[in-house]
Amino acid sequence: MGSSGSEPRRPRIGLSTYLEDASWGTWSRPAAIVGRVYLDAVARAGGTPLLLPPVGTDESVLDALDGLMLIGGADVTPAAYGAEPHEETVLTRPDRDEHERRLLTAALDRDLPVLGICRGAQLLTVALGGTLRQHLPDELGHPGHRPAVGVFGRTRVTTAPDSLVAGILGDELTVPCYHRQGLSEQGTRLVPTAWAADGLVEAVELPGARWVLGVQWHPEEDPDDLRLFTALTRVAGERAEATR
Repeated sequence: MGSSGSEPRRPRIGLSTYLEDASWGTWSRPAAIVGRVYLDAVARAGGTPLLLPPVGTDESVLDALDGLMLIGGADVTPAAYGAEPHEETVLTRPDRDEHERRLLTAALDRDLPVLGICRGAQLLTVALGGTLRQHLPDELGHPGHRPAVGVFGRTRVTTAPDSLVAGILGDELTVPCYHRQGLSEQGTRLVPTAWAADGLVEAVELPGARWVLGVQWHPEEDPDDLRLFTALTRVAGERAEATR
């Protein structure tokens, strides 16, 4: 705890990371990286972002955190939910899947608030017993959720009344999206609480938990709307105060 008169400690939010080949300066090597948009969103919402690379997984690090964010990235390995890979499911990261599953399980055991974004929502779904829809253009008949490689789409989302996400974002909103896989409603402990116009599940929540929310879209890509990040850091801060 800080000394009398000092500023209160900002909530510490742990972020999962990519482990990819990267270049900086004169170097080109495998590195743990996170897009700055995620870091800025957490910091602007009042939190301190801390990176959790998928190497040397140690669940006890969560004892020093106030919340967990699972960010976007590669497809979740279909074997993790008992499926054969679609021909388009090629860039998987099984080691990252297992790392994030272990962190998520430990976070839920500690009743930490959790926000899953895109892949993070998919990992959350799979870790809690659900499955994924592997290639939405085949199933939905359109590529609107990922218009082109490297191009974000826009999706109109409707939320469930009295849900966590509705309380934060309202009844309807348009969101940036970039995914070709999606959440299934089958077999998970999570409850769907938002949908796109084509019926695709866009948000899931965990009943009975302090604050667990997965969104299929990319809120970090909308710098003028920090509501999800502000909600996460607020609950994380409240938990931190209550457990000191």
